[in-house]
Amino acid sequence: MTETVPVLETERMILRAHTQNDFEAFAAMRADPIVAKYTTGKPASLKDSWSKLLQYRGLWGILGYGYWVAEEKETGRFIGNIGFGDFHRGLSPSIDGVPEAGWVLASWTHGRGFASEGAQAALRWLDTQTAYERCVCIIAPDNQASKRLAQKLGFAFLTHTFFMEEDTLMFERKRSQENL
Repeated sequence: MTETVPVLETERMILRAHTQNDFEAFAAMRADPIVAKYTTGKPASLKDSWSKLLQYRGLWGILGYGYWVAEEKETGRFIGNIGFGDFHRGLSPSIDGVPEAGWVLASWTHGRGFASEGAQAALRWLDTQTAYERCVCIIAPDNQASKRLAQKLGFAFLTHTFFMEEDTLMFERKRSQENL
């Protein structure tokens, strides 16, 4: 697999590879209780954030896809992370080998459309630059904003599952023919 991370550009954002320089903003976002509520359930430590940053960067070299840093085009400010993983979560039904879409954005961005804009660009890339016919995402049942976003992006409810000992919703999206 290649370690090249493509750069994607939207109207307001640049999606690019993670670098060591992103760590401070990345860790601050993951330590924010508002962000942690639907991700890890508790603010992340610096150690956990460093491991996650390395994991996100490493996905590209192993899988040929992964997560991007989303930064505000106008200011260069860190917005969050958008992309795909394969985390071997042990879910039922299994999603191993299927790109799992995700978006985690700093709380200052919430409600401003950045997640939608960035995820649309990432999905366009997945549809046109890979052979994957589908992708999935998992969302906490009470995360209304992410459920609305998933539906807007073309994800449909697939099933209930359990993740981190919690009821979790699994959504699926088929490759968009519009992007081909």
